[in-house]
Amino acid sequence: MAVYDHEEQEQLESLKAWWRDHGNKVISAVLVLALIAAAVFGWQWWQVKQAGDASVIYGQLQAAAEKKDTKVVQDAAVALVDKYSGTAFAGMGALVAARVEQDAGDSKNAQAQLAWAADKASDPALRDLARLRLAGLLLDQKSYDDALKQLAKAPEKNFAPRYAELKGDVLLAQGKQDEARAAYQDALNQLDGQGADAGSASQQNAVYHQMLQIKLESLGGKA
Repeated sequence: MAVYDHEEQEQLESLKAWWRDHGNKVISAVLVLALIAAAVFGWQWWQVKQAGDASVIYGQLQAAAEKKDTKVVQDAAVALVDKYSGTAFAGMGALVAARVEQDAGDSKNAQAQLAWAADKASDPALRDLARLRLAGLLLDQKSYDDALKQLAKAPEKNFAPRYAELKGDVLLAQGKQDEARAAYQDALNQLDGQGADAGSASQQNAVYHQMLQIKLESLGGKA
């Protein structure tokens, strides 16, 4: 049996007394922390698994899209939305499916895919892209007011010139030349604000800048 001196014995008794008063609280706190840790780990594991499973289906969707197999594309897109809507793959899948369906002449399902992605995609950039494509589809259908509604919400900076340009296209289709001219000018300003003017090192942006200039000048505007 261990032998304690008087001071050590007092410390031990004090510790025992403290444990009697607070031991249950300590155990409860430890259990709560353990449960929180388990929940966090479980959530992270579930997210990783969801993303992994969704990536497999998205790969199948892409392969089917290359073969223009609309049925497989649609089934894969539905599976992503139904089971993995919280992953980026669901929004990406909806965009790919919409393109395939639109190419196949199925504008109704293409519009539904884009509408879902515009509203529900987990990535803000995917939502912006979906709204842009949906607006373009609505323009083709001559649903001008609905197209403008899709373009009303400000997108991320990279999409701003495209939004303004498409807004100009819709307004021009409505016969509103002055408003269309202002929208094209806004698109140029947005592009220039990104450093993508005619002297940009990016050839693609320089070509786009020139195209916007042509649209603006055709309406009597000056770039």
